[in-house]
Amino acid sequence: MAVAPRQVLETLDRRLKTLLPPAYKDSYEQVQPVSMGSAGLKYDADGNVAWDEIWGSFCDLAMAGGPPHKGTFLGPGTEDEIDADFDGYDAAAEEICRGISMVTGMRAYPSPTVGWVRVTCPGDAMAGWLMRAAIMENVAARREGAILELPAAPHFRLAKEIKNVVTVAAKTTHYWVGHMPAEQQQAIAQLFIEHERPLPLVQLDFARGAEAWHGVDGGSVARAVWMMRALVAGNVLARREGTTVFVPVEARDAVAPVQALADLRLGPDAR
Repeated sequence: MAVAPRQVLETLDRRLKTLLPPAYKDSYEQVQPVSMGSAGLKYDADGNVAWDEIWGSFCDLAMAGGPPHKGTFLGPGTEDEIDADFDGYDAAAEEICRGISMVTGMRAYPSPTVGWVRVTCPGDAMAGWLMRAAIMENVAARREGAILELPAAPHFRLAKEIKNVVTVAAKTTHYWVGHMPAEQQQAIAQLFIEHERPLPLVQLDFARGAEAWHGVDGGSVARAVWMMRALVAGNVLARREGTTVFVPVEARDAVAPVQALADLRLGPDAR
């Protein structure tokens, strides 16, 4: 028996409320994608970036409708880029790991797969949630079990791309650890398990670069934000750049039903 669209909307809303920190559960429709501005770097007495002293607060999560940390997608370095400047790659990866460890308290180290650094999370659910949240912030992320991977490349600059990766790690971990009670974390873990039965999560092949993504014009920022959140609540990785919503190419068939739901939820004039 086909499920009525209104029931689908109610299910997506329940799932999204499970995924979001409690502060957003009754207010995410009012969150605006407006940035607080970028915090400047601070340095310690030895001239190293004091990553743990930069932020007093963070913008709203992109998952909740806030501005994605990056306007365009930040992916991992390619093998050719890394082979051409392995010293630069080592330095960038080392600084990203140092920053992530300082701001999250979790172990971070270069991945055996070049182009990535690894972060050891306390559990699978945290790694899965951080991965989804980071991609919605337009920073590449993937995970295996409790291991989260974030991008690194030799061309990453300290005050730009390195800071982007560290900031997203800090921001997403802050919301998971500081705003999610244990019972909600357990509910998210159960939701991920339930998701995998009917619709296993499509992992991105980041080696394909831009070809790994399928983009669809949402028509407006508000509609694109709603579509992105609905897709993630339906266990499809998604992100947005302006009014364009991106999903893995292999998951492109999931977009049309969400577009129809967006028309029902927001009205066709929201385009």
